Amino acid sequence: MNFQNPYMVPFAPQSVQVVKVNGENGARAFQIGANSSALLLDESGLMVWLVTSDGAGYKAVSAYDITPHKVTPAPDFGSLEDRIKRLEEIVSATTDSSTVRKAEHPAAAPANDRHDPVVRESASHAEPAYANKPA
Repeated sequence: MNFQNPYMVPFAPQSVQVVKVNGENGARAFQIGANSSALLLDESGLMVWLVTSDGAGYKAVSAYDITPHKVTPAPDFGSLEDRIKRLEEIVSATTDSSTVRKAEHPAAAPANDRHDPVVRESASHAEPAYANKPA
């Protein structure tokens, strides 16, 4: 007896194509059936065209830009650590110098200190007032 398995389908390689067109006119001229879509490679530039049709066969054509993929190199963590150490040195040096400046100039108190005079100007003249005096 010769039994054939109905589920066993012989392997047949599928033919695959990249459809190429020249510009928008080529994409619009491409024929597709109703309820179909096709992705077309534009030979004149770095773009693809998506052509779709509805149930009545009316086509819509949309353009999409494509760019070649660029492989980004893996980060060099050694150089990142060096840069972070250098930034920490700069920040600590800046913090130390600002602390030294405040210690060298104690007379440079903040402007909103309670004993610093505030000048209020009126239409006739300017008179000094103190920050702790009610307005």
